[in-house]
Amino acid sequence: MRGLMGLIGLFLIVIVLWDVFETIVLPRRVTRRFRLTRYFYRSIWQPWLALARMVRKSKRRETLLSIFGPLSLLMLLVIWAATLVFAFTLIHWAIGSQINSGGATAGFLTDLYYSGTTFSTLGLGDLTPITSAARVITVLEASMGLGLLALVIGYFPVLYQAFSRREANISLLDARAGTPPTAVELLRRHQEANSLQSLDELLRDWERWAADLMESHLSYPVLCFFRSQHDNQSWLAALNTVLDACTLVMVGI
Repeated sequence: MRGLMGLIGLFLIVIVLWDVFETIVLPRRVTRRFRLTRYFYRSIWQPWLALARMVRKSKRRETLLSIFGPLSLLMLLVIWAATLVFAFTLIHWAIGSQINSGGATAGFLTDLYYSGTTFSTLGLGDLTPITSAARVITVLEASMGLGLLALVIGYFPVLYQAFSRREANISLLDARAGTPPTAVELLRRHQEANSLQSLDELLRDWERWAADLMESHLSYPVLCFFRSQHDNQSWLAALNTVLDACTLVMVGI
């Protein structure tokens, strides 16, 4: 029984570490179906969306939807950390709870507490490993906890830089296409100002913006859930506006 729990713990560690690697480190789209992150977002997005639809006031509904992206990211980090703590608890319990607990009998709850303090690198000192195997497991768990923290510290700035780049052009589009933006308004304002040359430059800028959007959202899919900061703004609506404007220009309007 203990051996089986140890194998389950090892399996959970491998699953979480690989999921962290694919989500944070790997800069490409992952097509594999079995992913912890994918199941996490599929399981919570639909209930959250259903809850938002129950809110009648549009501003409150928009606020509820806007916090989903950042909140879900924090929840995912908590799930990763909690799963790793639980996995190392199973491993400690599988090897016989080889922990010095000050004379008290070490059991599963003691292993859970020790795993939590080790992963968070608290190091309170009230529990210490006895055998070499327990010491090795302790070092590995503390290293994973510190490594996950370092990855998160580096991940958030990159994520929000990509978000800021996306939103900058959307804000600039308001002055040219109205709020909310439309392709007809975009073309009308440029026609009235006799600035078709600037329209060509605008569409070229948005071509680069679309390429950057594709790369950033494939590398960090959670950005799809980050809504724009201002009312009547959306990266999807802005992209549709520019695509509609391109279509109208191509057909000769």
